[in-house]
Amino acid sequence: MKNQIQLIAYVDRMGCKKINDLHHLLQNELKGLFGGVHLLPFYYPIDGEDAGFDPIDHTLIDPRLGQWEDLKALAGDYEVMADLIVNHMSAKSKEFQDFLEKGESSPYSSLFLGFKDVFPKGATEDDLLRIYRPRPGFPFTKMKGKDGSEHLIWTTFTTNQVDIDVLNPSGERYLEGILDKFEASGVKMIRLDAAGYAIKKAGTSCFMIPETFQFIDGLTQKAKERGITVLVEIHSFYKTQIEIAKKVDYVYDFALPVLVLDTLFNQDATHLKHWLDIGPKNAISVLDTHDGIGIVDVASENGVPGLIADDVLDRIVDRMHANSGGTSLKATGAAASNLDLYQVNCTYFEALGKNELDYFLARAIQFFVPGIPQVYYVGLFAGENDMNLLEQTNVGRNINRHFFTKAEITETLERPFIQTFTKLMRLRNEHPAFNGSFEVLPTAKDRLQLQWELHGEGILLDIDLSQREFSIKGTKDGDKEHVYFQSDKPWG
Repeated sequence: MKNQIQLIAYVDRMGCKKINDLHHLLQNELKGLFGGVHLLPFYYPIDGEDAGFDPIDHTLIDPRLGQWEDLKALAGDYEVMADLIVNHMSAKSKEFQDFLEKGESSPYSSLFLGFKDVFPKGATEDDLLRIYRPRPGFPFTKMKGKDGSEHLIWTTFTTNQVDIDVLNPSGERYLEGILDKFEASGVKMIRLDAAGYAIKKAGTSCFMIPETFQFIDGLTQKAKERGITVLVEIHSFYKTQIEIAKKVDYVYDFALPVLVLDTLFNQDATHLKHWLDIGPKNAISVLDTHDGIGIVDVASENGVPGLIADDVLDRIVDRMHANSGGTSLKATGAAASNLDLYQVNCTYFEALGKNELDYFLARAIQFFVPGIPQVYYVGLFAGENDMNLLEQTNVGRNINRHFFTKAEITETLERPFIQTFTKLMRLRNEHPAFNGSFEVLPTAKDRLQLQWELHGEGILLDIDLSQREFSIKGTKDGDKEHVYFQSDKPWG
């Protein structure tokens, strides 16, 4: 994977209608900003109940976006990452509909996971209460077959997302068929979506249990045999994330978004510095994604302290809601239809009170910490909370899933702040020192200095948090002390 910034985006939400349009945008208006692109679900249909994460056909590109040949052309110029939706498929899929029609005589009957597959002798109250789930209630839905028979199906997320029995040969064939399609189309990296929930075992939490690690390892090996690198998406206690990172190619640095907010809000880099000392280095660094801003990743668990004390974390969450003018409250938790009660639904720009300096500093920190930076398309344009989309859908995460028009993109790219921000992105992609060694320099808690060096090349981010002053200095064309950015030269 290239050590350059990666874009994460929906094909049809960046003023584009098709994959070819996005390809053109990357080569022109966004030239030099990205070394690769993570295309969020482009499978049929893209407009299901969960924005493509409930595929009816995981091996069919939604015809409204194009064909596999178009994706292969994009992959010829940019490293393409795609989602392998491991845990489930749509209840509207031909496979599940065939099962409902034919029952046990369906060739797909063993593809789906039922209550009895995990609890053949029934479940105790304790068994059910142990199950970890990202939304209230139990992860089962009663489904009625054509003959009137009833089936209690695992539905970890929504009732339209029926869980796959990934350990059954039919489930294995299903996932391998998707990998084959990816390989043939030039996909070089996959994100295992919802992999932490894939293995269910009686008497456990059914989330990131030892058998889950074994499953992820086996699936990773199958991907590697096809020349595909694997990114595992897990929101969890930070110690769990460290352990996961030892066993996979890449993990998300989901702790970073809140740690950066903590650093800027409290003018104290102590927690961030600690994480940079102990956190995994084989990470994809993010501030925002298509989901919310994760809280569980830095919080305590079962009485064990997290990366940030819970009372401090509560104040950070309150500050985010205040900075957004309360709009994020309308999209978070039980306020809207949410799958992720442990996240705050808000754009990162709004979480920072739409303060351009703080947003620039947050991105500078992201680009300087170890890992491959990924920038979400809404964050690329310093987007605000989309209250209209939230009101139309009552889906909390849609507050951060705006449909940009071409005119909006053109206008935004002309803003002085965005032009400065994109210069920072190009610097991260082009400066050779980012391929070298990283060091957090010793400073007081209200100062942060992050440095990279390689064969005489160097670059340093220096932030005085209390004075809100910063500079980025480094080598350039023989100049050992070139000033790339500093706080006394505002962008307007």
